[in-house]
Amino acid sequence: MEIVTKIISQVWVFAAQMAPLLLFGYFLAGVLHVVLPSRWIYKTLSGGNIGAVFKSALFGVPLPVCSCGVIPLAAHLKKNGASDGATVSFLVSTPTTGVDSIFATYSLLGPVFAVARPLIAFISGVLSGTLVNLFVPKRSARNSAEGTPKGEECNVCDNPMPHSHTLFEKFSAMIKYGFFELVEDTSKWLVVGFFAGGIITLLLPKGAVASYLAKPFVAYPLVLAIAIPMYVCATGSIPIAAALIAKGMAPGAALVFLIAGPATNTATISFVAGKLGGKVLVIYLAVILMTAFAFGMLLDTIFADFDFTKAVLAGGEMFPSWVRNGAAALLFALILNVFVRKTLKKREPEPETKTGAVVIKVPDMSCKHCVLKIENAITNALGQVKVSVDLKSKMVRVEGTAEVEKIKDAITNAGYTPEILA
Repeated sequence: MEIVTKIISQVWVFAAQMAPLLLFGYFLAGVLHVVLPSRWIYKTLSGGNIGAVFKSALFGVPLPVCSCGVIPLAAHLKKNGASDGATVSFLVSTPTTGVDSIFATYSLLGPVFAVARPLIAFISGVLSGTLVNLFVPKRSARNSAEGTPKGEECNVCDNPMPHSHTLFEKFSAMIKYGFFELVEDTSKWLVVGFFAGGIITLLLPKGAVASYLAKPFVAYPLVLAIAIPMYVCATGSIPIAAALIAKGMAPGAALVFLIAGPATNTATISFVAGKLGGKVLVIYLAVILMTAFAFGMLLDTIFADFDFTKAVLAGGEMFPSWVRNGAAALLFALILNVFVRKTLKKREPEPETKTGAVVIKVPDMSCKHCVLKIENAITNALGQVKVSVDLKSKMVRVEGTAEVEKIKDAITNAGYTPEILA
């Protein structure tokens, strides 16, 4: 019981250090969501030249999208005329960092890591996209009306028809996205990261970490072997890296984990291989691995005499304790709200199956953001229908009077791949 209490206490320490800047990052993410319409992003990033690759990486760095949520966005980019290079640039740069994780990185790991992560994400994105454009044969781009959203999609209500919103409606949309939708997408991995960091801090012997993970040529391959297949979001990886650094792991190895972990996982690897091909996958993985390894070595070389264990947790000290604790309480309240709503939803009775219901599998639906986007796309396209989405089984049920092809088109236009089952 004493150990559990200490772990919970350490979890609170991590949360209190990250919460003020993390909440601010969530708010900025909400601002970006409303200010930058997705349709405009698609138009801006479409193209097959170095400019499109550069812009894809530049836009990808601040966007608060995790490595599962980036897949439908990348698919939509590709469908609307983006080259393989621009698509890969976006895939590499986007999940590695974002406005929320930049602030959270500073709060736990200090300014060096906070600057290094977005810089490496941008360089990796540009490098991978450029290599793909140079060495992979160009394929015809699908830049036709097929699969292209009609009108200018609204990020406040997803209504494609011309309209406007009040300042209050826009602010409400910012809060909803930043503090509810984005928290729901990251809450699971934040909790995992907090507890993993707490367990490492209290139970993992410092000598064991220092004996092995302090040596770059041992730590880097080991971290890569763990980071590549697993899913960990850019924010949830931070407390784990902080705890390992405090125990003696080479800072460069922590940087490798922070880059390779969010940028790669089995779902993204499968998407790249299936949609873009084996050659693109090789370039995609090689660039991530080489840049993570190279910048990790560079960090360990330049800051060989710098004690990163003192820098860990130093960023959050810029706020008084009452601000840190209050922000942590608010953060956990938002996370608790997510788990309570999920629990209540599971207890709701299953909707009655109606004659003529269309059941669709959407295999590339992977997060709450995907669910909302698909629901809104179908409702806006078809009007009075009942849409039920089960994220766990990746099934979408549409009940009402609607043509199957129109349902497929709505899901496809949202950036996903529908498979009709019934």
